[in-house]
Amino acid sequence: MSFTNFKKNGNAPLVWAHRGASAYAPENTLIAFQKAVDMKADGVELDVQLTKDDQLVVIHDEKIDRTSDGKGWVKDYTLEELRKFNFNRTHPEVEHADIPTLREVYELLKPTDLTINVELKTGIVFYEDLERKVINLTRKMGMEDKVLYSSFNHYTCVKLHQIDPKAYVGFLYADGPIAMAEYCAKHGGNALHPALYNLQFPNYMKDAAANGLDVNVWTVNEKPYMQMCCKLGVNAIITNYPDVAREVTEQFK
Repeated sequence: MSFTNFKKNGNAPLVWAHRGASAYAPENTLIAFQKAVDMKADGVELDVQLTKDDQLVVIHDEKIDRTSDGKGWVKDYTLEELRKFNFNRTHPEVEHADIPTLREVYELLKPTDLTINVELKTGIVFYEDLERKVINLTRKMGMEDKVLYSSFNHYTCVKLHQIDPKAYVGFLYADGPIAMAEYCAKHGGNALHPALYNLQFPNYMKDAAANGLDVNVWTVNEKPYMQMCCKLGVNAIITNYPDVAREVTEQFK
């Protein structure tokens, strides 16, 4: 499978809407993902976990406290129970937002040109066989050319490739490990997904290129840093403000 959809065409980075256009709508909801489409993002980034009844749901935190009017762990609720809560807490001006299933997001975005960066949330809760369940859904819906994967749990990154050697997998991380590019390449990664501040390490982009890795950076919300990412040559900017990033990348072109 070609990775063309996940790689920039020309000098300007791709724009991926972080949890959807989350600056403007409740994060990780269908409303936020539709806004990303409307703002002409190249893709969206989202997070996936499992409910008590084994449903793939899109939510960042392992608990629902921050983003909904409920409390407790995602894993302790069925989908039907989760649907009783209002997930509008990050944007209360929106009257109501449901927690979406991954299938619903796929159905929304399949007719569009947007790619989907699925982050598997296996860092705290080790959801059983989450990797296979996500890949199976992607295959079932014929979305292999639109979906890439990432995780902070690098065992999950390796497992994704074991299940689907053709998958595009990014290694997420935050604070400055040594020789990250070599490590990622050694374990079969296709891309580094660093926190923005990691770009200041010496020879960062050069090391990534030498190891054949794309650099997809999170979370870039301010114009000066978006412009810096353009100049450094990153592959994708992951941002809460896809409209602002689109404006910056268009100027860079």
